[in-house]
Parts: sequence; structure tokens; C-alpha cells
Amino acid sequence: MSQASGFKRRAAALVAAGTAVALGGLAGLAPPAALASSHREAPLISGQPQYDNTDTYAFVSPDKPDTTTLVANWVPFEDPAGGPNFYRFATDAKYDIHIDNDGDAKADLTYRWTFKDHYRNGNTFLYNTGPVTSLNDPDLNFRQTYNLDLIFNEHSGSLLDLRLLVKIADLLKIDISVLLGARDGKTLHLIKNAPVAPSNVGTASMPNYEALRNQAVVSKGKAKSFTGQADDSFFLDLRVFDLLYGGDLSEVGNDSLKGYNVNTVALQVPSKLLIDRDSVVGVWSSTSREDGSGRDRQVSRLGMPLVNEVVIPVKDKDRFNASKPKDDAQFGKYVTNPELPKLIQAVYGIPAPKEPRNDLVQVFLTGVPSLNQPKNVKASEQLRLNTAIKPAASPKRLGVLEGDTAGFPNGRRLTDDVVDIALQVVEGELVGAPNDLGDAVNANDKAFGKTFPYVALPHSGSVVKSAVGKPGSTPLNGGAIAGGTSGGTSDGSGLLGTPLVSLSAVALGGLAIAGGLFLYRRNRGSVATA
Repeated sequence: MSQASGFKRRAAALVAAGTAVALGGLAGLAPPAALASSHREAPLISGQPQYDNTDTYAFVSPDKPDTTTLVANWVPFEDPAGGPNFYRFATDAKYDIHIDNDGDAKADLTYRWTFKDHYRNGNTFLYNTGPVTSLNDPDLNFRQTYNLDLIFNEHSGSLLDLRLLVKIADLLKIDISVLLGARDGKTLHLIKNAPVAPSNVGTASMPNYEALRNQAVVSKGKAKSFTGQADDSFFLDLRVFDLLYGGDLSEVGNDSLKGYNVNTVALQVPSKLLIDRDSVVGVWSSTSREDGSGRDRQVSRLGMPLVNEVVIPVKDKDRFNASKPKDDAQFGKYVTNPELPKLIQAVYGIPAPKEPRNDLVQVFLTGVPSLNQPKNVKASEQLRLNTAIKPAASPKRLGVLEGDTAGFPNGRRLTDDVVDIALQVVEGELVGAPNDLGDAVNANDKAFGKTFPYVALPHSGSVVKSAVGKPGSTPLNGGAIAGGTSGGTSDGSGLLGTPLVSLSAVALGGLAIAGGLFLYRRNRGSVATA
């Protein structure tokens, strides 16, 4: 058996049933050549997880097709039990989602989230001092709030004019007087001091986390906003970095991000609030932070998934993160002459498609004609969404490759299997080399929601991922078997059978007992001397 035929046989066993590829009318379609998402993708950002954006999504809302939902994730590889300082947004960062609605590779609109920390009690190491039942619960010791601003970058005046505000007020269904009081130069302050959903510490601390998450969904007219912890919505086998799935395709089929959380911002707005004259918009996210001189510096950037991992070489990864789409011509050669197909040829003997890869360039940098290419487009790396295409009743995980034009690379939905799509396209799916390659991870480990914010609930800190405790062991016996005499619970939800109560309540109770003893002793003294 030849190496190539052996590869194909193993690949066929690893992926789901072969995909019916819709080539008709899509000649030249090709997502970017890539195999992993944007987790720790560049040297500098890998050491700054609070500023590291991992994925960006943009899709027409499935339950409200006149709106578009934007989602961006930060802080990769959050271990749910990673306390006592759980996961927060940085307070010196600006978390942005940019919209290019005229194809010139510049942001016309920027949605910006900024965050603030709050502690109720600095004299404890605890994130929460008792079971938390609401976002205003006094036992939630640490919490964050955020502001959401809408910045009109290309607005011609120094102050947002009345005609524009009337349009926005009509789209959002809010009173114009509210907007008049919320404008500041080219910025509209949409939301102030909204609550962030906390990290999911565990079932003892947050017995109904879903209720807490629901309280963090904020409405502003027809717009909805959410920030907080969520399950990492990206799914793939990260052992691709072990010489492309172990060098023999033996390392596939495990979702490496299973069990990890991220910090998410999500926004749903009327699509007409994003578009100008064209129904197609470009979308990307970025993170900026102040440098030593007080100037904002962009440190992370993400539009199309996976680009900075395996398209951009290590010498330019930090530069890519600091760059803007309007300057993307400097990275064009990495798309026309991608490294990945050559590596696959070297490891597995699969011939790399001929270069230059104009099939990749067309869609990657400009969008697909008649699908999601803006008029007068300037080539640049963005996630492009045609908001006029209605959501699919039954979304296909391979998106446009399966004939589902509402999916990737027309925007990106949470369920789109961008790894398999990229693998198949980079190996020439659309230039005469059909294949069914994939990493055998076809869906997320947790189900996504059917309504905003759609992202799955975060994994709980109570769930044990790797270490397995001894049955009957308790936190007070060093892990020894309790022998049925202690009354402790194996999951640590109670100490020696004592119901969990607020530590502040315990403290008050202690004061009451102390006070009672004091009165008792004073009374005893009074009786003795009577």
C-alpha cells in the first residue's frame, strides 16, 4: 500500500461520511489555509492571556433574522477550577469588534467594551463568601462591570449629527432623547455599568449558574449585549501541532478544548445598524492596551479563524497582531504561497496544489463574488458576512462547501467546522483535488443555545477534569477514606455534613454567640453577687 493511499484510507475512517461538495457557482471559493484557531498564536500575546482574542463569529441571528450577532472570545484555556483569582477582563484594555461596511478595509464602526473591577471585601481571599444567587448578591465578593460604546470612525463631523441619531433611535427603538444625552464626539455611549457574568466557581458557590448568566444579558431597545464566562466555542484536535496529528494521523478525534472556558462578549443588533449601501460587512476583533506613555497599542487581532497560527510565519506573527487590515498587502505572499500544504506533502506524501494559490486569495482577501464580496473591495483579512442571506433551517457543519450559503466562509457560526473546511480547501478541494479530510472532531463538546447569546454555559469548577478523588475522602482528612463516620461528602459540597452558608452569616452568628456568652457570663456574675 502506498503512503498516499494509506493516508486516504485512514482519513476516510477518521472523518464523518464524505461531504457532498457544492462547486457549482462557487469556483474559486476557498477559506484561508489554516488548521488551528487563535489561542496563544504569537510569541508576545501568548504571555498575555487577558488580551488574547481567540475567535470571532458573525452570523445572521437564527431566531431573529433581521438582526446580526457578533461574538468574540478572549482568555484561552481557562481551567474552570482556576481560583481563587478567577478569570476577568483586563481593566486597562479596549476590547473591540470592528465593522467595515464599504469594503475599504477600514473600520467604519467600532463596538468597544471596557471593564472595571469591584471588591466588596478586601479582607478575604475568597472570590465569593457564600452561595451566590444573583449578580447583586453580597456574597459575590469580586465582580466586574462594563461600558459599551459605539464609535463612528468615519463620521465627517466632530459631533454625531441629529439625522444619524434619529436613524439609530428608529432602528434600536429607543427614545431619541436618550441618544442625545449619550453622544460624545463620534462616540455613542450605549451601555454603562452593566454586570459581567462571573466565573463559574462551582455548584456550591453558584447553585444556579444559568440564572446568573441570564441576568447578565442586557437589552437596549432592540440591541442585546452579554459579557462573561462561557464554554470555549471552538472545537478541534490541537495535536495538529504534534507534526500534523502525530505524523501518522494517530492523534485525531479528541476535542482538545473540551472542558475549558473563555471570556466572551456578544452583541445582537439590527443588521441595518451595521450596513451602509451594501448588505456585506467585514468584521474583525482586536485588543488594545496602554503602553508606558499612555498611548493605546493594538496587541491582538482576529478576523478569519486560524490565520495567525499557520499562515503567518513566526517572524511576522507579532507584527500581524499589531497591524490593521488596510495594510494587509504585506502578508499577501503567505496566502499565495502557504506553508501548510508543503508540510502535508512532506509528512504524508499528498501533493501540494500548484502555486500561486489564487483560489485562496480570492475568498480570503476579497470575499466570494455573488456571495460575500463587497463592491469596490480592497483586499484584506476580515470575516465577511452577507447579512441579506437568511439563516439556514438546518445548518451544515461544512457551510458553503455543503451548499449552505449561510455558513462559513459567509461569516462564521458557532457550529461551523472551520478546521475541516480549511483542511479540505487547502488540499485543493476547489482546484481539482476533492477530499474528505478532517480532524474527526465535528462538533463542540457542549450544545449551543438557541437564543442570544447562543454560546454554551461555562464548565463548572466543581467538575473534576484529571485528578480523581478517593470515594469517601473529605477536605478535612487529607484525602483519607472517611470510613463513614465523618459525615463528609465526596464532592466537597459540605464539610462534615454542615450545610453551606454565607461566611458573613457565619461571622454574624459568631458575634451573636460571643455576645450571648458575654451576656450569660455577666448575668451569672449578677446572680452570684445578688
